[in-house]
Parts: sequence; structure tokens; C-alpha cells
Amino acid sequence: MNLEEISFQIILNGGNARGLAMEAINDARIGEFDLAEQKLEDANEAMRVAHRYQTDLIQGEARGEKFEIRLLLIHAQDHLMNAMTVIDLAKEIIALHKKTN
Repeated sequence: MNLEEISFQIILNGGNARGLAMEAINDARIGEFDLAEQKLEDANEAMRVAHRYQTDLIQGEARGEKFEIRLLLIHAQDHLMNAMTVIDLAKEIIALHKKTN
């Protein structure tokens, strides 16, 4: 798999993770806590997939593989980090909704 394909996989899975985390927040807002928790699990699975692609790149670089840093890869990293933040915040927001419900 080339760097462009890996970048797109990170974008795809990171974006899916972020979207699922936002859906989980919305589900918790209306009291659908089981559904919210399931969507958080799904978001975490999408993150694991995205993170595997990122880890493969890091390990390749550690082995001495050279690749050109391109804007697409930077964009992919941005998606991944954004998804991680949204998932963390979703966990806290869901917990607050549970507490106040």
C-alpha cells in the first residue's frame, strides 16, 4: 500500500470515528445511553484501524524507510488527532448526560 492509500485509510477511519463519537453524544442527549455506548465502541474500533495504519508508517520510518511528507498525510494526521479529541470529549459528555438524567 502506498503513502497516499494509507493517508486515505487514516482519513476514512478517523472521520468515521469522529462521526460516530458525535452521534454518541446526540444519542446520550436524548437518553439513548446503550446506543451511545455502542457508537463509542464503534468509534474506538475505527480509531484502532486508523491507528494501525499510522503505526505501520512510524515503524517503517524506524526501519529506515524514506517517504515524502505530503499535505495529504498531514491532513490524515489532523483527522486522526481530531477524532481522538472528540472521542475523549464524548466520553465525558455522555457521563454528564447520564449523571443529569
